[in-house]
Amino acid sequence: MVIGDIEVYPGHPCPHSTGKGCDDYANRPIDPCDNFNCGWAMDNSPLPDWLKPSNSKAIVIFNKINWQTYPVDLAVPVGKKIPPRTLNWLKAFSEQHGRPLLYTEQLKQAGQFQKQQLVFAYGPEAFQQDVLKWQEEGRKLW
Repeated sequence: MVIGDIEVYPGHPCPHSTGKGCDDYANRPIDPCDNFNCGWAMDNSPLPDWLKPSNSKAIVIFNKINWQTYPVDLAVPVGKKIPPRTLNWLKAFSEQHGRPLLYTEQLKQAGQFQKQQLVFAYGPEAFQQDVLKWQEEGRKLW
């Protein structure tokens, strides 16, 4: 994402990030900052307390895209990859609620996070095939 004129990606955080919040919260841009809705922090979140990003090492964003008539959730790691306990919970949630899941893994090269990331699809086979097709076409997923 881009905040102001600055690209923000793993290993290259927003210059306003303190590591615990924003040092210019009152002046944050509407997009992406004000529009961002962390799944754990939203009202009536279905995520348990232990899935707080600082504990679970993942950020969950509900309804990031739609596939057919289904809302698709997105999970991104806080670090290189989502820990197995967290990912297993998210996959079970996906199955129980009929919500396909996209999740990512960060790429590191020479010890540095890259802008590119691996994207994985979890859910119905047709969803997984569509995501693979979209990736082959170079389509932006979100």
